[in-house]
Amino acid sequence: MIDLRSDTATRPTAGMRAAIAAAEVGDEQRREDPAVNALQERVAELLGQEAALFLPTATMANQIALRLHSRPGDVLIAERHAHVVIYEYGGPAVHAGLMIEAIEGRAGRFGVEELDAVTTPSTKSADQRATILALENTHNSSGGRCWPLAELRAITAAARERGLATHLDGARVLNAAVATGVEPSEIGALFDTVTLCLSKGLGCPLGALLAGPRAAIESAWREKHLFGGAMRQAGIVAAAGIYALDHHVERLADDHARARRLGEGWHAAGLPVDLEQVETNFVQLDVSALGLEGDEALALLREAGVGLSSTIHPTVLRAVTHLDVGDEDVEQAVERVSSALASRVAA
Repeated sequence: MIDLRSDTATRPTAGMRAAIAAAEVGDEQRREDPAVNALQERVAELLGQEAALFLPTATMANQIALRLHSRPGDVLIAERHAHVVIYEYGGPAVHAGLMIEAIEGRAGRFGVEELDAVTTPSTKSADQRATILALENTHNSSGGRCWPLAELRAITAAARERGLATHLDGARVLNAAVATGVEPSEIGALFDTVTLCLSKGLGCPLGALLAGPRAAIESAWREKHLFGGAMRQAGIVAAAGIYALDHHVERLADDHARARRLGEGWHAAGLPVDLEQVETNFVQLDVSALGLEGDEALALLREAGVGLSSTIHPTVLRAVTHLDVGDEDVEQAVERVSSALASRVAA
């Protein structure tokens, strides 16, 4: 099976496993684990922030960030199909007591005009207030699309003018940095807090970090305990993160090139792929144009030995290239998927 369901499918490489085995560890809760401390310092600098906190998952990191920036009853502004809105199981409401003002985006993005429309000050002192703007880069549900730096600068500046805190769900921000040729620190420094996930394109078995001002990260330590995210000898996992930052960042460009090849191959075979959407390591395939339902198409592709996954859009499937997918896998996926759906294209 060629597994293109997600870049979370990666397994630790031999080099990463060796780094895990050799990790020097200590009590992470007491802030005595040297690998965890080193990873936190490394990621803070990478993302243009003062400090960072190691956490089990990026979802936990996002939810802690939202609590840091709000009080119950406040309003979170985010794109309608952002991860914090649709894939975190109502976390903003459950954990922070937030209401959500969702903006209909374009390729996962929106502009200052749309922000203005949902942040008009109320004349009633008791009304809910918008307090947080959360953006996602790359944007999962739009197909791994990137925010241009100029747009990020404009929207975060506008948010600050309106008194909003800003959070970046940067689970795949290194994909965005590599694809756009912008330093991660230049992106991250625009925000009050930033999340980075280690278990996607970086190929780690688990882990994420929340970065921000030193005072905010000190508060986040308490939230980490409240969320049940405190660990002990977590250096064995942090060592994987350090290895990934040393060896797996620049190679994200390989994933992007393979996604481009996959998209071009399917497009050439007549499959419904919009090549303008292929910016990083995602390729979207809208099977409604082939008269197929999403589940029906996934079953056909599984029979052909290729795993794709569903998306929030019922007839849109996605393929995600990653560390465990090589050039030969991509060529095979082009051929197998094209053959499996050939009769539908002809029809």
